[in-house]
Parts: sequence; C-alpha cells; structure tokens
Amino acid sequence: MQIRNSIWFDRKTREKQLDDYVIQNRKANFGTEALEEDQKAGRVRRHFDSVASRYDMMNTLLSFGVHYLWKRTGIRMLELRPGEKVLDVCGGTGDLSVSSRKIVGDSGQVALYDINWEMMKAGRLKPGNSGWRKKIAYIQGDAEQIAFPDNTFDVVMVGFAVRNITHMKQAFSEMHRVLKPGGRFLCLEFSKPVWPWFRWLYDFYSFSIMPLLGDLMMGERKAYTCLPETIRLFLTPDELTAVFRGVGFSSVVYRRLTNGIAVAHLCVK
Repeated sequence: MQIRNSIWFDRKTREKQLDDYVIQNRKANFGTEALEEDQKAGRVRRHFDSVASRYDMMNTLLSFGVHYLWKRTGIRMLELRPGEKVLDVCGGTGDLSVSSRKIVGDSGQVALYDINWEMMKAGRLKPGNSGWRKKIAYIQGDAEQIAFPDNTFDVVMVGFAVRNITHMKQAFSEMHRVLKPGGRFLCLEFSKPVWPWFRWLYDFYSFSIMPLLGDLMMGERKAYTCLPETIRLFLTPDELTAVFRGVGFSSVVYRRLTNGIAVAHLCVK
C-alpha cells in the first residue's frame, strides 16, 4: 500500500489497519512502511529498542510536557481505588503504572505488561519515583496473548500504543478477557485535531520539526517520522468506539484532549 505521509487518510484506508484486512492480505503497516503481517511485531520492537534510553526525555520535549497532563486526565477518569488490581498493557517506561500504584496503595497491585524489555528496563531504572517503580510487577509479553487468566483485573489500560499492535481487535479482546465484570478500561491514543488551523500547525510541527529534533537529539529521524505517520492512519474516536463495542465493552465514552491531539476512551466490561 503506497501512501503519502502528510495527509489524514480516509476511512477506507484507516480500516486497513484492522485485523480483518491484515489477516486477509497478510500485510501490515508501521507508519507508511508496508510489512508482511508477521514482520510488524519485530519491526516495532526494533524501533523502540532504538529509542528506549531517551524515550521519556523525547516525549517530554516533543509534547512540551503535555503528555503528562493527558495521562493524569486518563487516570482521573478511571477513578481508581485503594486495593484494586491494575494491568498496564504496552506500559513502556511506566508513567501510567506509577500513577496507578500511588493510588491503589500497598493493598493493591499494578502489573506493567510490554513486549519490549528495553523500554521496561529504561523505566525501572529511572530515578524519579524509584520507590513506586520497585512496587510494580514487570512482565514481558504480547498484548495479543495476555498471560493472565480471565477476570483478573479491576482496571486495564493502554496508553499511546495500540497503533503499534499488528492485530488491534485481538489485543482489545484480550484486554476485555482479563478484566473483571464491571471493571474499567482506559485507552489513551493520538487522534486528529478538531480545528483546521490547529491541524495545519500540528501537521507542520509533526513533519518538519519532530523529525529534525529526533535527528539532532537521537540520530533517529526515521523513528520520529514514523510516529506522525501512524497517527494519520489511525481510527477516529467514533471508529475506535465501534471497535470497543464490537469486542464486548459497554458504556463507551471518550474525551478529546488538547483539541483532539489525544483522546481518552473509557469503557466498562
């Protein structure tokens, strides 16, 4: 699938990121890079290996620190309680896990589940909140085959990661499976800004400034070109809502953040 990287794609193109198309055609995309279906997981792993050591620093620089506000908003929406069991899928360096661990306390549990060990290692070694980080369980595993029994967790969450999963519906089905009946699910993900003028500024920043900063700071221009490409191929909030309902979630609501650059979906099993 040959596509240009600076446009917001139509629904037909966006739906090619879903399981049915990927399985039928045995093709998957990582940004505009066309891959064989069974190659995407390895490609994503190599990508995050290459940026793990400075991932948090670059996130803060590129988002001007706003990503922390988005994550705090998502955590507030979950209304976590002491003693609850939380699973942070594709949790990376653990921002959501740390915030959750502080709330559920010693009577609760937080497991960070990610396929990329380098990302988890980078998070475990961060000096900030080191005491809380030691109280998180780190498990390496695939989001499409979560290694926990049915109905285990009170809360499951995934932050800014589902664009990188090969079979998105399968992963959401697994997150639904391990969630207790009545449990809450949070998905934070990037999306399309609402206002056209703001979208134009965002596009300019995404494809002119971000790759340049990635190159200057990390020697990784390609990695920081791929990020905005995956966003422009991703589902709209309404399309993602339909996917959540399709795998069994109910009471699906979403909230746009920073004019829609990010969206927080909250669902109930």
